[in-house]
Amino acid sequence: MRKDNTLYVVIPCYNEEEVLKETTKRLKDKISSLISKKKISSKSKVMYVNDGSKDNTWQLIKEISDKEKNFTGITLSRNRGHQNALLAGLMSAKNYADVIISMDADLQDDINAIDEMIEKYNDGCDIVYGVRSARKKDSFFKKTTAQGFYKFMKIMGVDVIYNHADYRLTSKRVLENFSDFKEVNLFLRGMFPLIGYKTDIVYYERAERFAGESKYPLKKMLNFAWDGITSFSVKPIRMILNLGIIMFLISLLMLIYFLIVKVTGHAVKGWTFIVTSIWMLSGVQMLSLGIIGEYIGKIYSETKARPRYIISENLEEVENDSKN
Repeated sequence: MRKDNTLYVVIPCYNEEEVLKETTKRLKDKISSLISKKKISSKSKVMYVNDGSKDNTWQLIKEISDKEKNFTGITLSRNRGHQNALLAGLMSAKNYADVIISMDADLQDDINAIDEMIEKYNDGCDIVYGVRSARKKDSFFKKTTAQGFYKFMKIMGVDVIYNHADYRLTSKRVLENFSDFKEVNLFLRGMFPLIGYKTDIVYYERAERFAGESKYPLKKMLNFAWDGITSFSVKPIRMILNLGIIMFLISLLMLIYFLIVKVTGHAVKGWTFIVTSIWMLSGVQMLSLGIIGEYIGKIYSETKARPRYIISENLEEVENDSKN
């Protein structure tokens, strides 16, 4: 049984000024409740990660940190995207916490699931995934595309937890090991299952967004899915190889057919077939080159090994310095 552990809740924020006060109110009640029940240490905190917001998000985070002892924050030097902002928060929080929970700022993740996550952590789990129990509140389009996303990822060989986003609990030692993963192209949902250790699942019903607009429209979701596939699977490359073999075999059959037609004297001028074949083969070649190019581009990004994020201000460090 693990006791008196310091919990940090890491929340990436990008233009979340509309929802931040309500998020703070609800999480303050939850953290206070857990502390009073002696499930977590009084040193536990919520760490907001400002991902280069263009509104007053960072100013709000600083005001909240000044007023509330169980709240702190960091800000990135510029917008780096959700996954990089989340990673920055996790890597920072592990320096202060025994256990870390990541979640979104929009209050769609049920904060009451935190209690069960901590119970499973106390029972020996190092990773606890928050998984949606249903998608009743999603539109038909959202539900279909989301389910298709997870199924397609599985087909492509990417090990992801079905209906899990980035609501999860991880122990300090998990993040210590996770820091050895140096990829620039991040897909955290696929990376955590690679670590191992004892894991479990907590099911919850996802609510509607409290305020503001979703930061993941369809275009971003498609890009996110493609990043996940190309970061974890070589199946698209193998599909190109298989397609090439099939096209080669078809071309051999067509060659034999044309030779027979020529020898028997039944050759017909068929410009439609020729033009169609040229366009089809050109399209296949361009598609293949595009997929290969995506992989080469990712290799290019990885070899440069540029920092995935830069923290311009850490309120936790400022507070510790002032105490010293």
